[in-house]
Amino acid sequence: MTRDEVLNIVRQHLAEELEVDPAAVTEATRLREDLEADSLDLFTLVQELDDSYGVKLPDDEAARITTVGEAIDAVLRHLPITS
Repeated sequence: MTRDEVLNIVRQHLAEELEVDPAAVTEATRLREDLEADSLDLFTLVQELDDSYGVKLPDDEAARITTVGEAIDAVLRHLPITS
C-alpha cells in the first residue's frame, strides 16, 4: 500500500466519521485542533485500519498521533508484510 492510498483511506474515514469535507483533510491537518477529533475518533480510525487492513497499531503509539501525516506514517510502519 502506498502513502497516497493510506492518505485516501484515512481521509475518507475522517470525512465520514467527523462530517468534514475530504478535500480539507491533508497530511498537515491536525486531528484535534483542525478536525476537533477526540480520542474516541482516533480509536475508531485505528480499529477500522486494523479490521480492514490488518494494521496493528499499539495504543501508546496511536495516542501520540497528532496529524494525519503522523497517522499515515504509523500505518505504513505497521502494515502487515505480504508476499
